Amino acid sequence: MRPPETAYLYDEPGPRTRRRIRIASVVSLVVLAGALALMLRQFASRGQLDADRWSPFLSWPIWEYLLVGLRGTLLAAAVVAVLGGALGVLLALGRLSPLRPLRWLCTAFIEVFRTLPVLLLIYLMLFGLPAYGINLPVLWKLVVPLTVANSAAIAEIVRAGVLSLPRGQTEAGYSLGMRRLQVMRAVVLPQALRAVTPSLVVQLVSLLKDTSLGYVVAFTELLYRAQVLSAYNRLLVQTFLVVTLVYLVVNGSLSALASRLKRRTTKTAAPVAAAVPAQPGAPAVEAPRA
Repeated sequence: MRPPETAYLYDEPGPRTRRRIRIASVVSLVVLAGALALMLRQFASRGQLDADRWSPFLSWPIWEYLLVGLRGTLLAAAVVAVLGGALGVLLALGRLSPLRPLRWLCTAFIEVFRTLPVLLLIYLMLFGLPAYGINLPVLWKLVVPLTVANSAAIAEIVRAGVLSLPRGQTEAGYSLGMRRLQVMRAVVLPQALRAVTPSLVVQLVSLLKDTSLGYVVAFTELLYRAQVLSAYNRLLVQTFLVVTLVYLVVNGSLSALASRLKRRTTKTAAPVAAAVPAQPGAPAVEAPRA
């Protein structure tokens, strides 16, 4: 049986496909290792690996300057995660609503903002709204476009999680006299969110990378600070390699968290086809055979 958090995203690969994936992974690693070795050779030939070019990054003022940008990145990502998550859940529920106008409106919102580039939305916030007298703070010029774009993606993740649950969960709630909203809030939605938690964490990694677009609105985030620092110390390659390492650590930690949550969800997920306890005096109902 496929893990519940991936069963609705793609088909489980077979033995031949898994073998091809392993071969492609090994070939890709060899190519990347060769490209990395060639890059290091070119850097060394041009003096980019000299100790005097890396020694400034051993001083605390440089790291203090970059950490201020990292704090801005994490702040923007946290605000977008909270607002985008709440809006995404509402959009998913609206798209699943039996009310046709609400369903059409939420579907249109999701489909439109899933296809628009985030950079275009940022430009609209930067140049479009001020023309009508609406000039938001710098943080919100970045947060609002990212919230709109990520809420559409989160809505589809949550909706997929809801649709992946067996119908028996909803019918059990109705049998207890619960209304549709009560069933969705107390029965369906908690299980769906738990199943798609790894996918939501992966979306958070993508969101964290999108905050690098904050340089467009001059928001103090990590990449913007790196640009200013490289213009000051004339160490372009070294500065951006250090910033790349910071992004790898942060996003790698989130990716590891997503993998851990995925394994935990797989281990603790109850099988879909479980035996139903029999009532006293009634024959036992067995799960259907695979």
